[in-house]
Amino acid sequence: MKLFNSMGPNPKVVRMFMAELGVECEVQEVDLMGGENRQAAFLEVNPTGTCPALEMEDGSVLSEITAICEYLAERQGGSALVGETVEDRAMTRMWVRRIDLGILETLTNGFRYSEGLPIFKDRMQTIPEAAPGLKSIAQEKITWLDGEIAGKDYVCGDRFSLADIMLFCFLEFGGQVGQPLNEANSNIMAWYDRVASRASSGA
Repeated sequence: MKLFNSMGPNPKVVRMFMAELGVECEVQEVDLMGGENRQAAFLEVNPTGTCPALEMEDGSVLSEITAICEYLAERQGGSALVGETVEDRAMTRMWVRRIDLGILETLTNGFRYSEGLPIFKDRMQTIPEAAPGLKSIAQEKITWLDGEIAGKDYVCGDRFSLADIMLFCFLEFGGQVGQPLNEANSNIMAWYDRVASRASSGA
């Protein structure tokens, strides 16, 4: 297998997931700042022009972080990171979906349309006037999640999962681009420190 890697939270999700699984593979760096991901050679690998992408052993390519992570887990015969029972897998996927739509998308687009505008304005449609609202929605959803994880070690309860990895990588990114954690969300703050202490968080 070969991982097409780059800067940013999406590739870190896969790297952190792989570190938790103990999986290694060939890595090829893609220069996002230089626009390599928008050039013909990379678009032949992944026509969406996004990273990460995973070239599987049969030569076909997977993109989208949840698909890549679930594939890697299944190659290992399953993992608690996704869920070892049908109920656990359903729970993981529910939380991944909630976090993806409510927090990750709004936080990321809030960045793309404001601080990241010089990078993205010529690469995709941007809506600068939407940035404040998107950032506000992300914070609202994080505060909602703060209540939902009260009394839990992780998003899915006692089990560390893909939902935690995704949330951590994007909240870490948010802190780097002007969307820091709200310290009033004490459950999120404690959860964040818990995840940051894992060896995989430095992947």
